[in-house]
Amino acid sequence: MKILISADMEGATGVTWPGDVLPGSPQWERFRHPFTSDVNAAVQGFFDGGADEVLINEAHSSMRNLLLEKLDQRAQMITGRHKTLSMVEGVQHGDVDGVAFIGYHTGAGTEGVLAHTYLPNSVTGVWANGARASEGLLNALVAAEYGVPVVLVTGDDKTCEDAKGYAPDARCVAVKDYVSRYAAVCRTPARTAADIRRAAREATVLAVRHEPPQRGPFTIELEFDAEHLVGAASVVPGVERSGERRVAYTSPTMYEGIRCFKAVTTVVSAAVEEQYG
Repeated sequence: MKILISADMEGATGVTWPGDVLPGSPQWERFRHPFTSDVNAAVQGFFDGGADEVLINEAHSSMRNLLLEKLDQRAQMITGRHKTLSMVEGVQHGDVDGVAFIGYHTGAGTEGVLAHTYLPNSVTGVWANGARASEGLLNALVAAEYGVPVVLVTGDDKTCEDAKGYAPDARCVAVKDYVSRYAAVCRTPARTAADIRRAAREATVLAVRHEPPQRGPFTIELEFDAEHLVGAASVVPGVERSGERRVAYTSPTMYEGIRCFKAVTTVVSAAVEEQYG
C-alpha cells in the first residue's frame, strides 16, 4: 500500500500569519519544525496502519520547506517546484492507494486561517462546476481522476468543515480553531502530532484505489480583486472573461484543468504591482 502526502504549510500547527510561511523569514524558519512534525506524525501513523510506502510531495510556495533530515527514514519526499501536477505530484503514476492533505487551508474569499487559493492575494474566489473551490477540492478532483481517495485532511477547523464536501469519509484533524484570517486557538505540537498519528493510522483502511469516475468536463471560474488581472489571465489559451473581474475556462479533464489553473495564477501573479495590486 502506497500513500501520497500533499504537504502545505498554512494549515500547519501554530501557523497564523504570513510571516510564518514566507520562505526566508525568521518565523518561517521556526515553523518549519512544527510543519515537519505534522507531516512526520502522518507518516508514522500510516506506517502504523500497515502502509508499505509513503511519498511526501512538498506543496507550499518554494516547495522547499520541510526538514528532510527530521523526517521518518522510511518516507521519501519530492521537493522543489515546476512539477506536472504541482500540489498532488506523484498521484498520476497508478501506484498510489490514498492521498493525505496535511497542513491545508480554506479557499479564497472564505473564513479560515490564511485562507487563499494558490495566490496569497489577488484571487478572491474560485468555483469548479459552480461549487466554491478550495485547493483541497481542486486537488481532490485531480486525485479522483486517478482513482485515488483522499483519506486524511489536517488544518484548522474550517478546513475540516470544507473537507466534508469533497472527502466525506476522510479522517480530519483540526490542529487549531479559526479566530480570524490571522489568528487561531492553537494546540501544541505534541498534542497535534499524537492526534495526526492516530488519525493517519485509522485512515489507512480507506486507502483503496478504485476505478476512476467519469466526471468531466470541468468549468473553472476565478474572481480577482482588480479588473486588469482579467486581461492578464485571458492571454492563456481557452481562458475568457466571464465578468468584470472574472475569467472562466472549460477543460475535459482535471489533469488539464489544474495545469491551466496553474498557468492562469502564474500569469496573474506576474501582473500584480507592488502597491496597487
